[in-house]
Order: sequence, then structure tokens, then C-alpha cells
Amino acid sequence: MRICSPRVILGPVILIFEIIATQAIAEEIDSKRPLSTMARASSDATDKSLLIVTPEYIIGPEDILEITVWKNADLSKQVQVRPDGRISLPLLGDISAVGKTPVQLTEEISAGLKGYLETPTISTMIKEAQSYQFYVLGEVNKPGKYPLKSKTTLLQGITVAGGFTAVAAKNTIVIFRFTKDGEGQTKLKASYDDMVVRDGSRQNIELKPGDQIVVPSETMVVLPKSR
Repeated sequence: MRICSPRVILGPVILIFEIIATQAIAEEIDSKRPLSTMARASSDATDKSLLIVTPEYIIGPEDILEITVWKNADLSKQVQVRPDGRISLPLLGDISAVGKTPVQLTEEISAGLKGYLETPTISTMIKEAQSYQFYVLGEVNKPGKYPLKSKTTLLQGITVAGGFTAVAAKNTIVIFRFTKDGEGQTKLKASYDDMVVRDGSRQNIELKPGDQIVVPSETMVVLPKSR
């Protein structure tokens, strides 16, 4: 009678353990690998989306538009949006442009020209975006008007303006913002110490076109009298 060696009996068991160990090592390696190409692309897309001020560009005063009517140079024109929010075009006269996207304005111009052209083909391009601005006043080193070309926070806006002066009341910052209907303004307040030192990150708001940041001087701040 022939007796099998222990190696022959344990061979399949050892093989199973080797397979399990190999799978465990592979899973551990995969868990430590960097993000896949698709994951990195998704992350990059998210980062880029944070730089967009609005999903669609909204035309504002002072913007310069280039309106082209295909095969009609006489009707094609470069225009600047007036302070009243309108532009002037041949045949159509004054058209309201403020508050519309380029696509919406193109559709309106196309509809108006159908009375003169059979199948008008219109394109509207933003030649110069001049309405997306914010203002920094008061005790900063470089007060003035600045373009709002990407998502910008309050702290970033103050940094662009050169930071605070030595006499700035940095804990009594005021932001004046137009309401949605454009008929009035709201007043927001922020404190530099709250934003940076304390948990006041909500005060570090995202700036909107037309925002006016005012940094008063310490001499302008009236402290309550002690009783």
C-alpha cells in the first residue's frame, strides 16, 4: 500500500492560501494607488467649475458686443451696452440687452430681423466684458474698481486691493450689494478676525458684480460708551 506524502495532501490547501494571499495583496496595492484617470478628470472638472462666476454670462452695462448678421455687413455692428441697458441696431432701433444671455439676445434680434430678412443668421459675441466689476473703497492700499473674471471671495478682493492700511478698522468691513431686481441695495457686514481666526468663514462671501467693499478707518468707528 502506497502512502502519499504530506506535501501531496496539503498541496491544494497551500495553493488556495497562496491565491487568497495574492488577492489580498493586490487589493491592498489597489487601495494605495493614486486616483484613476477618470477620477482625476472628475476632480479637475470640479476644481474648474469653482472658477466660474455664473453658469451663463449675463450681459451688463458697458459690455461691448459684436453682433454679426451673416452675409450682411450693413446690419453687423459692434455696440456697447448703454447705462440704460439698451443697444442700438440698424432696422431694429433700441433693444434691451441687460440681464439677458448672449443666446437670448441673439434670439430676440433674429426674431426682429425676420420682418426684413427671410432666414437671418445672427451671432452675438462678448467682445469685452466690462460689467463684471467690484469696488474696494476706504482703508486699503489700492482702492478702486477691479474686474471680476472668476469666483472671488471677500478676502481675495481685499488682497487684490493691496490689503489693509495701518489705520483700517478691519473688523467692521461693509459690503453694499445690489438686490436682484436692481432697485435697491443690501448691506452686509464682515470681520477680518472672525473670518481668519474664528469660525466666521461664512462672512468670507463670494463677490457679485457691482459689489462695493468699504473698509472704514479706526477713527470712523464709534465705540459704545462704557456705563
